Amino acid sequence: MNQIIKELNNNSSLSDSVLRQKYIEPPFSVLDTKLKFWKTRRDIWYKLNIQSELGRGDKYSGYSNYGDWIIKKGWTKNGNFKGQETKLKISIFDPVLCELMYEWFCPSNGKVLDPFAGGSVRGIVASIKGFDYCGIELNPEQVKSNREQAKQICTDNIPQWIKGDSDKELDKYVDSCDFVFSCPPYFDLETYTDIDGDLSLLSDIDFLDKYESIISKSVSKLKDNRFACFVVGEVRSSKTGFYKNLVSNTIECFEKAGCHFYNDIVLLRPVANGAMRVPKQFPNYRKVVRIHQNVLIFYKGNNHRNIKDIERFF
Repeated sequence: MNQIIKELNNNSSLSDSVLRQKYIEPPFSVLDTKLKFWKTRRDIWYKLNIQSELGRGDKYSGYSNYGDWIIKKGWTKNGNFKGQETKLKISIFDPVLCELMYEWFCPSNGKVLDPFAGGSVRGIVASIKGFDYCGIELNPEQVKSNREQAKQICTDNIPQWIKGDSDKELDKYVDSCDFVFSCPPYFDLETYTDIDGDLSLLSDIDFLDKYESIISKSVSKLKDNRFACFVVGEVRSSKTGFYKNLVSNTIECFEKAGCHFYNDIVLLRPVANGAMRVPKQFPNYRKVVRIHQNVLIFYKGNNHRNIKDIERFF
């Protein structure tokens, strides 16, 4: 692990960009994961052999909106398979994005709360960068896999995963945190489990009710003068073809919970199989192929000038 840290440090110091030497990536409103510097740094993280896709199982692996890979597309919620099986690599949450969000928006040695934990990436990156991480995940197989990976990769400061429904577990969570960081389900775009409480099984109305509750409870654990970050994208209704407004709903939920909308970062993703979706989506329906996500940053506090008093990150 020390070798990985050394390589990451060298990656920044050898950059010809002063901003990259200081901030890893320039803190602009657009982050491009296709750039050589980003890909090189991501490959360094991958040397840790992070396998965030483990624990999900093929049955519940569908199209991922933060990547362009599928393994089995066409499972219905009652467990019947109606599509074609295509075994490809499943993308995992980008470790470089994790690193940036922690370094930019979480105080040194801060505590991170992740109410939609999913795979192991955010926890392992937090651990290696010196942050305390607690993720809540409904899928027991995913939690087991995450814990096993963390024991193999992290020599100390082991990240914590709580098994259960965030809407219930947050009621019992007594600690305060310095940063809320997560990537929630995108309505029913992917069916993750058949466990009661899984947001991907709910109607849109019920999804938003529970989503708002989880965000509100997460923000209640966040200290004042601290940040929260949700990585989200839009998803279309299978019935109408219109967007469901997950981005604007997320902003509204955080505002209601007392977190002010502070930064909107566009994360450009690799085109991958996006080009193959164009012939169906655009000529027939004029739907542009989405190859970006929104990285939404929120601030809990009455005066943003207090940010300068937080222990700095660099």
